[in-house]
Amino acid sequence: MDAKITLSFDEQVIAKAKNFAEQRNISLSRLTEHLLRKITSGYYVDLEDLPVSDWVNTVSEGEVEYKTAKRSKKKMKEEFFEKKKAK
Repeated sequence: MDAKITLSFDEQVIAKAKNFAEQRNISLSRLTEHLLRKITSGYYVDLEDLPVSDWVNTVSEGEVEYKTAKRSKKKMKEEFFEKKKAK
């Protein structure tokens, strides 16, 4: 079942991403869904491991800036062991 979300991106990135998707005969929504599926597959441990970064570099201008929420050491430890259990 599809659900809608609202995301905010730089206008130039959106324009380039739309063009990228259009050239591949896919909607921007499905392209985004595909990328999010890859990210959440559990295979990637760190953002730098993602092949998405290459794609982001091709559709954006300048360096990619990852913004992550600050987490306590306790929370990071819990997340680490939860991922270990899932494998």
